[in-house]
Amino acid sequence: MTDSDKRPIAVFDLDNTLADTGHRQRFLERRPRDWDAFFAAAPEDPPLPEGIALVLASAEECEIVYLTGRPERCRRDTLAWLAAQGLPEGRVHMRRNDDRRPARRTKLEILKRLGRTREIRVLVDDDELVCADAEQAGFAVVRARWTAPSTELKVAQEREGRT
Repeated sequence: MTDSDKRPIAVFDLDNTLADTGHRQRFLERRPRDWDAFFAAAPEDPPLPEGIALVLASAEECEIVYLTGRPERCRRDTLAWLAAQGLPEGRVHMRRNDDRRPARRTKLEILKRLGRTREIRVLVDDDELVCADAEQAGFAVVRARWTAPSTELKVAQEREGRT
C-alpha cells in the first residue's frame, strides 16, 4: 500500500461547485432542453474561486476525487477543464451516458463504494438532495452555496438524471 492509498479522500462535485454553469443555463430553460448544447458549453465554464480554493486546501491532506453527474461522453472536456484550472489530478467518476437516475442516487452509490475501503473526509456538492442523503448515510458534507441555485438544473438533476 502506497502513502497515497492511506490518505483520506475529499470528493468534489463539478457543476456549480467548481465550475460556474450560469452561462449555459439558458439551454435548460428551452423546451425541449438542449442537453447537447448545455454540455458542449461546459469547457467555457468560469472557475468558482471558493470551490477551487477548497480543492487546493483539501489536496494538502487528501486524495482528490471528482464526482459529477455529467455523462461519460463529456470526459475529455472535463479532464481538460480540470487541468486548465490547475486542479490536482484525481479519479473522475461520471454518469454512464444512458444513466438517468437522480444524482442523489448515483452519487451516493459511488460514495458508499469509495467509503468501503477508504476514509472519506468530505463531500463538497451544491445539490441539497445529494448533500442530505450523504449526511444521512454518515458522510461529512460541505454545501457549495457560492452560486445562485438554478431551478432548471435542480429539476434536471433530480427528475431527468442528466447532470
